[in-house]
Amino acid sequence: MTAADQPVEGLTQEAADTSAASAGPGADPVAEQPDAAGELQHQLAERTLDLQRLQAEYVNYKRRVDRDRDRVRDDARAGVLSAMVAVLDDIERARTHGELTGGFKAVAESLQRTLAGLGLDRYGEPGDPFDPRVHEALTHGYDDTVDQPTAQTILQPGYRIGERILRPAMVGVVEPSVVVAGGTDETGAAEQALLDEPPTADHSSQPPASEPVAGTAPAADQLAPEQPEQPEPPLQETASQVAQSDQAGQ
Repeated sequence: MTAADQPVEGLTQEAADTSAASAGPGADPVAEQPDAAGELQHQLAERTLDLQRLQAEYVNYKRRVDRDRDRVRDDARAGVLSAMVAVLDDIERARTHGELTGGFKAVAESLQRTLAGLGLDRYGEPGDPFDPRVHEALTHGYDDTVDQPTAQTILQPGYRIGERILRPAMVGVVEPSVVVAGGTDETGAAEQALLDEPPTADHSSQPPASEPVAGTAPAADQLAPEQPEQPEPPLQETASQVAQSDQAGQ
């Protein structure tokens, strides 16, 4: 060993002694290092779970806020467009009567384009299949030219925003007559059967026949038939009455 190595060896031994003294008597420095690493890993896992939970809560909150904002915007837009439906009805009536001309026509067409750009959709055409979710039937009839319930007449168009109905279309509905086996009209046959059916007597006003109730004695007039009345025998006069009559005669 050289003289240059002696100070280095002394410092190494001194560092080892200092480490052992700080660990305390009976402590094993090699055994404490895995415990400290495990504790750090446990704390890191806890902090990671906390961050993930906080991020999930923030994402859910952001989605809820966005959904509420969209709902408020849709409700406000639907409220404004619902109020404009009456104006569109007036414009349509003016067009039907030929009064939509000049500058009024340009303003009406501009208004209709603006409302359509906001999502207002007009629907309801003659011949559309009848759908009770979007149509309101005001009249009903039969027509053999259709094969299903059909909106034959559009009395008032409907308006909607996407899937939201602002006003259902008022329609007149027709459906095919039901044909049964033999080529007869079931509807007409049923009506004719009601007309051809003879009237039945109404027995509801007649009192029902009396029947004996179980556990009760029959009435006296039901025990035996009535007997004819017998003439009463003539009264026989007593001896005293005969004597009195004789004395009265004398």
